[in-house]
Amino acid sequence: MSAAPIISIDPRKFWHDPYPTLAKMRANTPICFVPELNATLMVKRDDIFTCEKNVAVFSSDQPGGLMTVLMGENMMRKDGDAHMLERRQCFPALSPRTVRDVWKAQFQADAEAVIADIAKSQACDLVQDFALPVSAHALRHITGLTCMTAAEMDAASQGMIDGVGNYGGDGKIEKRCHFATALVDQAIDTMLPKLQQKPNHSLLGVLAQTDQPMDSIRANIKLAISGGQNEPRDAIAGCIWALLTHRDQLQNILAGTNSWVDAFEEYARWISPIGMSPRRIAQDYQWNGVLLEAEQRLFFMFGSANRDEDIFCDPQLFDITRNTSKAISFGAGPHFCAGAAASRCLIAEIALPMLFDAFPDIQLAGDAPFGGWAFRGPLKVPVALN
Repeated sequence: MSAAPIISIDPRKFWHDPYPTLAKMRANTPICFVPELNATLMVKRDDIFTCEKNVAVFSSDQPGGLMTVLMGENMMRKDGDAHMLERRQCFPALSPRTVRDVWKAQFQADAEAVIADIAKSQACDLVQDFALPVSAHALRHITGLTCMTAAEMDAASQGMIDGVGNYGGDGKIEKRCHFATALVDQAIDTMLPKLQQKPNHSLLGVLAQTDQPMDSIRANIKLAISGGQNEPRDAIAGCIWALLTHRDQLQNILAGTNSWVDAFEEYARWISPIGMSPRRIAQDYQWNGVLLEAEQRLFFMFGSANRDEDIFCDPQLFDITRNTSKAISFGAGPHFCAGAAASRCLIAEIALPMLFDAFPDIQLAGDAPFGGWAFRGPLKVPVALN
């Protein structure tokens, strides 16, 4: 354990709403050890922004980490040249140009189909009925695993996300994670021969043309699914909820004063869908007077950094007119989210404008509870469409 102050949390309350606890940590113990998580937490934006780049100390290489053990060693769990090689190999599938020229039209076609389906009803849950299939269909095409259904893609993502955040060691959660990884492996086995014969811009299609080891390809596909489904799903549904509860800001967008990108970037700051990224402390290191001991676990708390009072005025408020340039919703170092361009396109250029264009009179029809701290989003968003 590090020499940081020890702060205990109630894991259940922290899952339901981590922000009061994180605010106290930022004010009093910006680097602290939480025994319930068996990890040191770093919660201030500038600390994270600087330290995340110092991979010699704050290493992504975590041989015993949950992600590596459950999903295989992907590029997110590698540093230096090993990380950059696999990132470059994935880039042709995820580059801004590929998103613009290949995926955007597919995103739009899938979103149109989902909207046509929910238009048959007067009401729906935006999480399950809109955000989930829109995100999952996008991910089916990006990964190349078109043999999976949208429901299977979402279930696989959620199973892996729950597994890599299972710091309490719940056996049932681990079992669901193993089921999810097996489902993805089966889909890879189904699609790989087809994509080797007829390559496309999908992640599996691109990686199949490289010399990347098959174990790494599998791990990187699982990485793309674990983060590439829950983040846009939660951001789509959450951002719509935020705009429906801040009607004046929605009107600013409809009037052209602000943009859908403004709404997405502010939502990603305000309620960070990816709230934490783990690191292994590779060597003894002192930061801001706190000794961090080698081989201990540290969490960069992005969700806290994005609400840092020293960086953002009234950070607890949703404000699409805010300058979000200092937010680190997608990370701040070499592990900056490789799918950021696809996420921005899917959410700000497709899902949000198309939904509000199709249903201009949409209204909330009930409470929208949120959950999570490592990954956070709405559990449901009931709406009346007309």
